[in-house]
Amino acid sequence: MYLGQEKEEVIYSRPSKLGLTHCYTRIRTRLIFRCDSCGQIFNRYKFKISPKRTNNNYFHCCNSCDSKKFAQRKGVERRKIWDVPVSSELDISRL
Repeated sequence: MYLGQEKEEVIYSRPSKLGLTHCYTRIRTRLIFRCDSCGQIFNRYKFKISPKRTNNNYFHCCNSCDSKKFAQRKGVERRKIWDVPVSSELDISRL
């Protein structure tokens, strides 16, 4: 579940050509999610996630959970809702 975003300011320092050091800042945006499998809250940097996934139409899974096992469980739940057998030749994207 997508919960929101927070901005983080990071300060770096680097040496100049003359040997002096100066500081500069970068602002990163972190996205906050709640795992749909275990309920744990976790963060991801915004540049690592597709913008279309920053809503609640997608399921989100943390690093400590097995995402493939979670996806299989969700598939079983959907089949029970649609009452479609596993060996069916129907394209489930059209249902």
